[in-house]
Amino acid sequence: MTHYHLHLVSDATGETINSVARACLVQFRGVEPHEHTWPLIRTATQMDRALTGIESHPGPVLFTLVNEDLRARLIEGCRRLGVPCIPVLDPVIHALAAYFGLPISGQPGLQHVLDTQYFERIDAMNFALSHDDGHSAAQIEQADVVLVGVSRTSKTPTAIYLANRGVKAANVPYVPGLPLPQSLFTLDGPMVVGLTKDPERLVQVRRQRLELGPEDPADSDYVDYDSVRREVAEARKLFTRRGWLVIDVTRRSIEETAATILSHLATYQTETT
Repeated sequence: MTHYHLHLVSDATGETINSVARACLVQFRGVEPHEHTWPLIRTATQMDRALTGIESHPGPVLFTLVNEDLRARLIEGCRRLGVPCIPVLDPVIHALAAYFGLPISGQPGLQHVLDTQYFERIDAMNFALSHDDGHSAAQIEQADVVLVGVSRTSKTPTAIYLANRGVKAANVPYVPGLPLPQSLFTLDGPMVVGLTKDPERLVQVRRQRLELGPEDPADSDYVDYDSVRREVAEARKLFTRRGWLVIDVTRRSIEETAATILSHLATYQTETT
């Protein structure tokens, strides 16, 4: 594993550039970056402090800066230090500006303005937390999406991810021998999604979760392969019988699962309005 220093310079929170950096870095095997984040760089003094840090630990610099003076200061500093300096959003912003025929505002942090969408995300996050793991099941009619699945199919993190996109998501666990809430079968508005997983992988994840030791019952139904296989099969049959969207999350990241849900949700809402 090769270790590198990577500097992320932003005039806002740094959330965007962190996401871009991670999306790019996964393409390189054997590289272990040590990230140095320099957020809210809006003055020459703050930029000089960042440049001092870059000089102490030389490495590629990714930046999102709209102020021309600060951009020039960073680019010149990186040229002097002999490290790459990459404006990650420039190609996208300039292409859009050319297409729209509009000037670029040059105001940092606009994506974090407290607008209606921001409050919708906060509302969706509160909804996901209060309707997690079957809680407040009587009110799931207010959801945009209801996730149903056996234990360890990433219901909660998927609901949280969707909430960050402004989608109200509740999640309900499928537990063998326990009835699902009746409100789940009388829903009129929300789209219901059944999450499933390969039984073998599910057993591995559950064992890791429980951190089973030699003293634990290895034949516990929760981690017994035959029991888990039946559990998954029963859940899938229910999902199919109810006509719910079924997503196998075995080889999907949470982001991929959420993206699939969002794609189907757009169609679902169009068809039901």
